[in-house]
Amino acid sequence: MLPTLRQLQYLKLLAEHGSFSRAAEAAHVTQPTLSAGVQELEKILGAAMVDRNRSGVILTAAGTDAVARAGAILAQAEDLVRGARDSGQPLGGRFRLGVIPTIAPFLLPAALPVLRERFPKLRLFLREDLTHRLIADLKAGVLDAALIALPYDTAGLDWIHVGDDELVAAFPAGHPLCAAARVAPEGMDGEDLILLEDGHCLRDHVMAACGLGARQHGRETSFAASSLATLAQMVGAGLGVSFLPAMAVEAGLARAARVTVRPLDADHASRQIAVAWRAGSTRAAEGRLLAEAFAAAQGSSLSPSACG
Repeated sequence: MLPTLRQLQYLKLLAEHGSFSRAAEAAHVTQPTLSAGVQELEKILGAAMVDRNRSGVILTAAGTDAVARAGAILAQAEDLVRGARDSGQPLGGRFRLGVIPTIAPFLLPAALPVLRERFPKLRLFLREDLTHRLIADLKAGVLDAALIALPYDTAGLDWIHVGDDELVAAFPAGHPLCAAARVAPEGMDGEDLILLEDGHCLRDHVMAACGLGARQHGRETSFAASSLATLAQMVGAGLGVSFLPAMAVEAGLARAARVTVRPLDADHASRQIAVAWRAGSTRAAEGRLLAEAFAAAQGSSLSPSACG
């Protein structure tokens, strides 16, 4: 005998809400109905899913594992229903898209009008967050796709390339290195370096593309910024030097902060912009349509090519 989707949903809601009463309310059933469903699930699986006590509900080890598996199963079932409902009408209904903060404010203003024109029935729900959380939500079925930057661990995902975003050196106005037409990353050694805080994938992209990992060994950056806007303002104020993505510069970020930028004299000093979705998702075709729209908004001459 196999568990039902409803029983798996009860367990997932119980894990999310931490109590039978709140989980039952979220499921729109009575508490005895939800409790009976969880008990039947425990009988089918042959293991206790939750420890019940006065302080609330605590998942057992088996329950934690079951919730993770239930999330994937429920996400696939939701994909099945949505795919059948929207067949023949790609991007014609609700679509949940995650975007990282080093892309969202620079690409979305140009991309959203393109999407509105191409897909007038699209109901786009946007979530801005760091890459690792967006990928976790993709795998859990909370998001349908995400606009991210690579390289990054994409195990369990499929993705399509939108375009490349060059990284450039950023200096306060009048800095001696501004006299050069191009700047080698090693030429910035010894400068006070400002990067984004840990957790932002752009920090890792900069360090990898510019070979900073080895040269930064044993040396801390002078400051860490929480956003690209803050980072640019810090550079403009003369607190140090940094690196910016070209799309942010083209959007006016450097100009607003009175920052001077120069191309980097380095191979592969760029990041890849991509649309990613859960491997096996029925939204793959829509992910490709999104990538085409984002490429058009970015002004890229590249034709998106599938990767995985």
